[in-house]
Amino acid sequence: MKRIIILMYPQVPQRIMSIIEQEREKFKGILEIFPQNETIFKAFDLCPFDSVKVVIIGQDPYHGPGQANGLCFSVNEDIKPPPSLLNIIKEYKNDIGTEPDLKLLAKCGVLLLNSTLTVVQGKPNSHKDIGWQEYTDSIIKYISDNKSNVVFMLWGNYAKSKSKMIDDTKHTILSATHPSPLGANKGGWFGTKHFSKANAILNENLFT
Repeated sequence: MKRIIILMYPQVPQRIMSIIEQEREKFKGILEIFPQNETIFKAFDLCPFDSVKVVIIGQDPYHGPGQANGLCFSVNEDIKPPPSLLNIIKEYKNDIGTEPDLKLLAKCGVLLLNSTLTVVQGKPNSHKDIGWQEYTDSIIKYISDNKSNVVFMLWGNYAKSKSKMIDDTKHTILSATHPSPLGANKGGWFGTKHFSKANAILNENLFT
């Protein structure tokens, strides 16, 4: 908890962590809560407030065993990439010419922020009502209010709904359909070139 304060993000409400601990005990030996406590705030650990240049917003963690790692859309190297991540990789390679390392991007100033930071195994959106969304909304607004020239990537209708917390007179919003096959295959994802556009915007801001 103190770690989050030090990184200049709003403090995590204790009641959220209490609910998670209660559920870990309730489902012990039956279901897991993802990710583990030590990686819930990995996005903030790798990308502290002062480093934020880009914000990518996801909905909630992957709910399969071993998938969630504290970064939206990301899995560890030994885990098979889910369909949404495969489409992100494909678009990134077509746009930038290399394969993305999301952990490395996080260390370079990309905040990979899920709106809900935990989930019950096999139950997507199971923690959407325990207070995470209010907390991460406050993070988005905090970044918008206290930084300038951040690029916000909003993929899918849910992420786009967060635009109301972003001051678009001082930040850039790049919107697209969700990279899941259901959204991407209908158009509006492939060819959007968000990654090269973000690079160009950040480079331009260096000289303004």
